[in-house]
Formats: sequence, structure tokens, C-alpha cells
Amino acid sequence: QVQLVESGGGLVQVGGSLRLSCAASGRTFDGYTMGWFRQVSGKEREFVAAVTWTFGNTNYADSVKGRFTASRDKAKNTVYLQMNTLKPEDTAVYYCAAGPYSTVPGDYASWGKGTQVTVSS
Repeated sequence: QVQLVESGGGLVQVGGSLRLSCAASGRTFDGYTMGWFRQVSGKEREFVAAVTWTFGNTNYADSVKGRFTASRDKAKNTVYLQMNTLKPEDTAVYYCAAGPYSTVPGDYASWGKGTQVTVSS
């Protein structure tokens, strides 16, 4: 019912920046939390950040606090993840998701297909 498409991933050097976008369509997102997760092959999908659609309140994993900023533009039906001071351990496929507030991937019903972020040393 909610369609999500990530973009903005790519290859960046250590210390660089990327801005990921997630274009949303479908039903209204009022009351939803938009989550950002990342996953490395063979590992569990990991919570990165979340932003509430209505008020833009944010929450971040400790590993990205101070470096990543999640935001949303309601007029554009788009959420963003600004990633600064990137580290090799940030390399992963990044996914956006929509659902009730949670840091647990299984609680989110709507997912994008992901965008690859590679941080090279």
C-alpha cells in the first residue's frame, strides 16, 4: 500500500558524505514512522535512524549519532538520510521503511528495495 524507492547511494571515500532519498507513494503517511535500516550480506538488518512523519522527531542508532541526519519533506513525500563523516563500517545496503514507531525491522511492513552505500578506505 505504501511504495518506497531509495536513491542516492554510491561509492564514497572515508570521511565523505552521501545523501540518501526515499520517495514514498500510496496512502497517507500521517502517524507513520519512516525508518532507515542497513544490512550487510550475511548479517541482520540493522536500525540506523527514524523520523516521524507528522512532527519530524528523530531517533538514531548510537553508531551514527552526530554523523547522520534523518529528515522528511511532507510536500515531496520524501524522506532523507544525510550521511557525513562516513566510515568503512557504514558500507551496507540502506533501506527505507514505513510503519509504526519501532527500531525492529520485522515491525515494518513497507520497504524499499535498497540502495548500496560503499565507503572505501
